[in-house]
Amino acid sequence: MMTRGLMIAAPRSGGGKTTLTLALLAALRRRGVAVRGAKTGPDYIDPAFHEALTGRTSLNLDSWAMPPHLLDGVMAQAQAGCDVLVTEASMGLFDGLMEPAGARGAPADIAARYGLPVLLVLDISGQGQSAAATALGFATLDPAVKIAGVILNRVGSPRHAAMATQAMQAIGLPVLGAFGREAQLELPERHLGLVQAREHGGLDALAERLATQAERDLDLDAILACAAAPRLPAPASSPCALPPPGQRIAVADDAAFSFLYAHIIAGWRQAGAELQPFSPLADEGPGEDCDACWLPGGYPELHAGRLAAASHFRTSLARFARTRPVHGECGGFMVLGESLTDKAGETHRMTGLLGHATSFATRRMNLGYRSATLREGCAIGPAGTVLRGHEFHYATVTDPGLDAPLADMTDGYGVDRGTGGARRGHVSGTFFHVLSTLGHAA
Repeated sequence: MMTRGLMIAAPRSGGGKTTLTLALLAALRRRGVAVRGAKTGPDYIDPAFHEALTGRTSLNLDSWAMPPHLLDGVMAQAQAGCDVLVTEASMGLFDGLMEPAGARGAPADIAARYGLPVLLVLDISGQGQSAAATALGFATLDPAVKIAGVILNRVGSPRHAAMATQAMQAIGLPVLGAFGREAQLELPERHLGLVQAREHGGLDALAERLATQAERDLDLDAILACAAAPRLPAPASSPCALPPPGQRIAVADDAAFSFLYAHIIAGWRQAGAELQPFSPLADEGPGEDCDACWLPGGYPELHAGRLAAASHFRTSLARFARTRPVHGECGGFMVLGESLTDKAGETHRMTGLLGHATSFATRRMNLGYRSATLREGCAIGPAGTVLRGHEFHYATVTDPGLDAPLADMTDGYGVDRGTGGARRGHVSGTFFHVLSTLGHAA
């Protein structure tokens, strides 16, 4: 059977997309549908929830950070092995960079490129019939983006739902469900978004509640009828987004280090690399039989005391780094530094393989697309490699140290952001999360 797909989107962040997406995934799986989730834009946390509720890896689709051949390859992977692909949009449906057209990083780029019908989630708290004006605007803004129907969210009463539904019907948009205000379905959050799926103690029970409410409040048959086979160039290749840093890669993997994109992992494995997980929080070090080590992002600031006490992890990582490449992204970069100060103001010793110090005592959000050109060769590529990705962190650098900078950085519009990251010997790190390799600078 050909895979069919649709997109869950909203006018803005915080409108209820994630809850509705998880409810739909849980309900379809309960029905026995082979369903997979995907997420537009750079996001680690929501795809982990998709995977937990479906049992299938959730991939990211990003029209700015992924060149077209990679984007098509990732979409082909996302379709594989499932009957229905539910893509959750980031931000608002049309939100992204101002240019270039079709590659702004907006969810609408993905919907238009692959012909994904969009279910628009509308938070109608505080309004009734006026919600139809918002829906009409979204339905007519871009002819390449098809709004297949509306799901009303945060509905206060049956009469409230009826008012909005009548207005939607008047503009020709079907209402495919209405979710009430259910406090028990709200997911806990922290500074980078939702609390990670692996830390959510009641995830199975939550999935059951979500599925039950979706069966009650959504027209699942009508939603499935909206889904359409994504349009893909044929044949869609499966290129490697980032060449593997080694044949056998030791990857830190626990509650402090969990942010590693599924398409990166898939590309490494397709290239023949093996991944060997280890847990710094359990005081484990990289395997001696590995030839590269990767410290992903995550939440080391929440576990700084345990990491500081993990003496075997520190000494084994230092020994590893004498002869083999070690790279840290964001949280991993912080752990490679001399120290990390938590939000309570307590400073904890880190590995000291790089000379910088970071702090959460004074938080400042850093968020946005980035392009990085490597100054020297390291685990993520040879000198001159151009990479695309993003930053999202609240940590500040209180002492930059004396290490050589890793890369020259620009933002999504090509504006110079100075240098980023650090490099010393075989060790490299940066706040920058890699999504793809573009090639080499001219």
